[in-house]
Amino acid sequence: MSNQVTTAFVQQYSQNLAHLAQQKGSRLRGLVRTEGVRAKQAFFDQIGSQTASVRTTRGADTIINDTPHARRRVSLADYEVADLIDDQDKLRMIVDPTSSYAQAQAFAIGRAMDDVIISAATGTASTGETGTTSVTLSGYNGGSQVIAAGATAMTIAKLREAKFILDNADVDPSIPRVIVVSPKQIQDLLATTEVTSSDFNTVKSLAQGQVTDFLGFNFVTSTRLGLSGSTRSCFAYAVDGVLLAVAKDLTVRIDERPDKSYATQVYACMSIGATRMEETKVVQIDCVES
Repeated sequence: MSNQVTTAFVQQYSQNLAHLAQQKGSRLRGLVRTEGVRAKQAFFDQIGSQTASVRTTRGADTIINDTPHARRRVSLADYEVADLIDDQDKLRMIVDPTSSYAQAQAFAIGRAMDDVIISAATGTASTGETGTTSVTLSGYNGGSQVIAAGATAMTIAKLREAKFILDNADVDPSIPRVIVVSPKQIQDLLATTEVTSSDFNTVKSLAQGQVTDFLGFNFVTSTRLGLSGSTRSCFAYAVDGVLLAVAKDLTVRIDERPDKSYATQVYACMSIGATRMEETKVVQIDCVES
């Protein structure tokens, strides 16, 4: 047997490009209020609640009650991602990577959209006539919209408290409610809930993807939530409590670039912004994540 026969061994290569593990697009876009805009900044007006007065005498003058007005400002930003594919690259590869590049960029744009929504939900909102007044969840009503970590992970008690805060603020129960948590919070719920508890069976089904609803919340798992030290900031909200403004939706272009030796450019972009519309409709739930 020839010792050089290994030179003739065949090497087989994949005819497809596989995407590595990643969040494939936005998980939150369909779970917030979405508005189309055509401006760098957009304003959204709101009307508060009225109070009825008792008429105590016949023929009394009509009692006029001022209707409270409020306004939220959204500032939009442009996001983009691009890459080049030389014609020579295509000659050296079995597959044309163009469509895979475009798909990867769409995934990246979707993740950026989630980052914008998450930041707006728990961050600083711009209010007032010109949007120059800032309001935070921690500063609203003495921080009543923030459930402190309290040296504990996610617990059933924290979920119940979040539900109570929304209910106590008269948030319309017909509006869908969402809670965004990291994978660790689901694990913590399973670890801290008694096996004999009816809650455990629901959480177990939740972790296995058999149910998505618990205590009236639609659970969304995200690895993009903020982490400060060992504290993970999760949040629960009514869908119309967070607004996504879209000036330019996801756009993908594949063009030849004469200025780059006629390489193929794959380009994706969007122009969006987001804001928290009402503090009473968002609850931040801080959890220790070790």
